[in-house]
Amino acid sequence: MTSTEENQTDRVSIIIPTLNEETSISQTLSAVARIAEPVEVIVVDGGSFDETARVVRAYGLRFIESERGRGAQMHTGACAAQGTVLWFLHADTIPPPDAVKQIAESLRDPGVVGGNFGVRFDNYGCAAQCLTWFYRKLRTVGLSYGDSAIFVRREAYERSGGFKSLPIFEDLDFLRRLKSMGRFVHLSSTVITSGRRFEGGRFASTFIRWLALQLLYWLGVKPSRLARLYAPVRQSGKE
Repeated sequence: MTSTEENQTDRVSIIIPTLNEETSISQTLSAVARIAEPVEVIVVDGGSFDETARVVRAYGLRFIESERGRGAQMHTGACAAQGTVLWFLHADTIPPPDAVKQIAESLRDPGVVGGNFGVRFDNYGCAAQCLTWFYRKLRTVGLSYGDSAIFVRREAYERSGGFKSLPIFEDLDFLRRLKSMGRFVHLSSTVITSGRRFEGGRFASTFIRWLALQLLYWLGVKPSRLARLYAPVRQSGKE
């Protein structure tokens, strides 16, 4: 793995937004380090007050700061990236070692503008199994989220307008615009992501709230209003 020095032609730029991720980011960066192909890695922080910066810098990776908010952070990373392919990876998501190879193979089709991976949640409890099953069903109706490790051609990202600085559902907003530009593919391989928001005995209440927010979003309620109902547990490093 390299950072930014090599020729960036056909290079994948991995963009990872962080906020108080000292307990999760090492596992993700270790997985990224196992990718054989050369990649650019940019970690975009939204103002962490824990040891996130120290952990990232210990890996020798590029660490930049941004306005807080996942959409704003990912867009900042996209603007700073030099690769022709942008891959947005959450700080608690583990990609497979051959992920970049799979991305490159999918983009051989010029009609493909981007895609994502399947998702498996990171333990074998009932909540994780339910979420993994539910995400699989959502893919069949065309719904995808940021924790599925979205990748996109840079040119398509720029033409679509990229991620917006929204407090919630920045992923749905972006994908709606991106999918209007070309084919969006779902790779058969999976990433492993954290279900920590749904843990601690709060699976049912969190899941019901999440479904309600989804419905309101598709009914046209603005993300700025929906964000008031969304618990910002990431600020304590638990999302």
